[in-house]
Amino acid sequence: MTIEPLLKAIEGMSTKFLAAMFDTLPVQFSLIDADDNVLFWNLHGIRIFKRGPAVIGRNVRMCHPQVSLHKIEKVLEYLKSGERDQIDFWMDLPDGDEERKVLIQYHAIRGENGEYLGTLETTINITPFKDITGENRLGDFE
Repeated sequence: MTIEPLLKAIEGMSTKFLAAMFDTLPVQFSLIDADDNVLFWNLHGIRIFKRGPAVIGRNVRMCHPQVSLHKIEKVLEYLKSGERDQIDFWMDLPDGDEERKVLIQYHAIRGENGEYLGTLETTINITPFKDITGENRLGDFE
């Protein structure tokens, strides 16, 4: 996509609409710039991994526990170098008396010439999907 149609579309949207749209996406996401600083994230109040407003502008390493920093370093190294464009992790996390399966994906954001611009981190609770079988082509709305 070229930038002009995107900018034109965004100009026609209110900030209220954009904020609601980002929080409606069926995935939690964080945007990280090429210098590893957090730019933005959605679903502020109900995130699986909580973040406060002070995180904006901070280095992404400050958002992760010390025990996982070596993995974050490796993810950033692979994405920046172009060795990988996506890296996936999944884990089981407590959810009250239950456990939920969480999928975390890191996607390299690249410019038109393939240059590294940043990282999109997505998190989704995939527990509801684990029992899906067959098809439901028309949806479950009636």
